[in-house]
Amino acid sequence: MRVLGCSLVLSVQALYSASDDVVDLTSSNFNREVIQSDSLWLVEFYAPWCGHCQNLAPDWKKAATALKGIVKVGAVDADQHKSLGSQYGVRGFPTIKIFGANKNKPEEYQGGRSSQAIVDGAMNALRALVKERLSGKSGSSGYNKQSGSGNGKKDVVELTDDNFDKMVLESDDVWLVEFFAPWCGHCKNLEPEWAAAATAVKEQTKGKVHLGAVDATVQQVLSSRYGIRGFPTIKIFRKGEEPEDYQGGRSRGDIIEKALDLFSDHAPAPEVLEILGEDILKKTCEDSQLCIIAVLPHILDTGASGRNGYLDVMMKMAEKYKKKMWGWLWTEAGTQMELESSLGIGGFGYPAMAAINTRKMKFALLRGSFSETGIHEFLRALSVGRGSTATLGGGTMPKIHTVEPWDGKDGQVSGAIPV
Repeated sequence: MRVLGCSLVLSVQALYSASDDVVDLTSSNFNREVIQSDSLWLVEFYAPWCGHCQNLAPDWKKAATALKGIVKVGAVDADQHKSLGSQYGVRGFPTIKIFGANKNKPEEYQGGRSSQAIVDGAMNALRALVKERLSGKSGSSGYNKQSGSGNGKKDVVELTDDNFDKMVLESDDVWLVEFFAPWCGHCKNLEPEWAAAATAVKEQTKGKVHLGAVDATVQQVLSSRYGIRGFPTIKIFRKGEEPEDYQGGRSRGDIIEKALDLFSDHAPAPEVLEILGEDILKKTCEDSQLCIIAVLPHILDTGASGRNGYLDVMMKMAEKYKKKMWGWLWTEAGTQMELESSLGIGGFGYPAMAAINTRKMKFALLRGSFSETGIHEFLRALSVGRGSTATLGGGTMPKIHTVEPWDGKDGQVSGAIPV
């Protein structure tokens, strides 16, 4: 009996140790290690008492060592961390999932269980991921990473019976509010997604869309007012409108996408600003993924009505693409010659337009007409990763001169006598 007892105790111990190349994944580190990572992950969900899991362990360790530095290999004791197993639909052991381009939608690993088969499967998945990235179909994880891992809930606003009306109903901003119960398993699964989405949404909407949370078991006035019957319930609040039930997915990517849709519906179009100095260019372009810059003909060539016609086209396009949160700027031909030169415009072909990514120091030029149709085709191609790009001249932003703003009037020939 003593031997049997010893055997039983050994069989339920964790299958992997710190000396293995298999990363031990838990409820507390899974989000940080896997979800926020750009790496490809193979994750085994196992139970220590499972005979098939025990048989797999030596090959899983071998595969982890072979793939070290290339593909991450981890393991979740799903008997201990049941919420993770439940979150990823684990019904039996061992279950192996591949966390690739879209961490919110891992794929089932269907290959063999030998170390060689596991390595082959990992390399096939890696090749597929690299191919997707080359084609421009996928960036990395398909969601926005949570900034700062210290306080995961720091951007989720705690709402109560006392502060709800002032913070939410009287606010001009958009709110997504989760009503939860602390004992609810689905609420616990949603918690890291909601926290990560809150941080990303705050950054990307410049604080104009908020994610809040109400403990409906404590804040019973709110729970009763909004007829909360199940958990989690998510509602959308916009000033002057009836609250709306959120019907989307529960991953951070789904939540962020909905929040950005709400923001773009609610937000005004970005301003089309004249480049009057370095500060305007720097602030507008550094705050945006892309900066759309037009070089318009000299005022003597178009007059005020002609220039306003070009600016009107730009404003319509800024409205059409406001969801992208790009920056929109313009300058008069000949005013910022270094900028024109770095974009390969220089001296002819006005009006001209370029889209600049200041982080990568890359730009693309409008080759079609300076019209709603021409600009739309240009920007649509850029949005889906088409369109040809070049490196900004010199690899740095050019010198920008300080100039007086356009007064909105027709130009006057220098030295002419006003009538």
